[in-house]
Amino acid sequence: MADFVAVIPARFASSRLPGKPLAEIEGIPMVVHVARRARESGAREVWVATDHEAILSTVEQHGFRAHMTSPDHASGTDRIAEVAAAWPPDTLVVNVQGDEPLIDPGLISGVASKLDEDREIHAATACCPLRDWTEMRNPNIVKVVLDRKGHALYFSRAEIPFARDAEKSGALPEGFPAFRHIGIYAYRAGFLRTYASLPPASIERFEALEQLRLLWNGYKIGLIQSDTPHAGVDTHDDLTKIRSFFMEEKK
Repeated sequence: MADFVAVIPARFASSRLPGKPLAEIEGIPMVVHVARRARESGAREVWVATDHEAILSTVEQHGFRAHMTSPDHASGTDRIAEVAAAWPPDTLVVNVQGDEPLIDPGLISGVASKLDEDREIHAATACCPLRDWTEMRNPNIVKVVLDRKGHALYFSRAEIPFARDAEKSGALPEGFPAFRHIGIYAYRAGFLRTYASLPPASIERFEALEQLRLLWNGYKIGLIQSDTPHAGVDTHDDLTKIRSFFMEEKK
């Protein structure tokens, strides 16, 4: 297995769920649940990159490392780049979303191994098969098209690829190569510094998809395929569902 560090960006100010990283699930803050999953992945180190003292102290109280970062970062990637700036450039760094307390530890180690093994790529992420037209048409579900090597050709909120002759059938055709992007990334620390210096691309701004910045600048993104992941937490309703899931798991 690849030697890697997991970093969890945890911003306090969420427009839909302020203080989200500290929201408790079974008496444990959500960001700590994520850190525990990251530890189970086999990461050499697990860090939380935050902009808030309460998150930092909570994480440290639960035995994990935390790094206070600038409050001005536009994205989680920028926050992680600040943490990784002091590390050797070949350090494998996995960006684990702080609002996914049910993330599969194998997914975390999987993207690290993909980056470690595929020397053509500059970043690694994940996807899972799309099941139906409802998912294809949902702009909140990001789609990705792959080449024969499993590298990303494009990411979009639109229906890609488009099955011209099958849409009227109501079901995705057999063997249709439609994939949903899963928002986890692996980078090398040195490349994170390059990434942070790249100006936003026009396609990135219009699609509101940060990963398009890499493709637009000619960098390759490799993907692993996984099962459909548990949903993350964006709203109070999502948090209620996650809490219910944890309660059911205890029975």
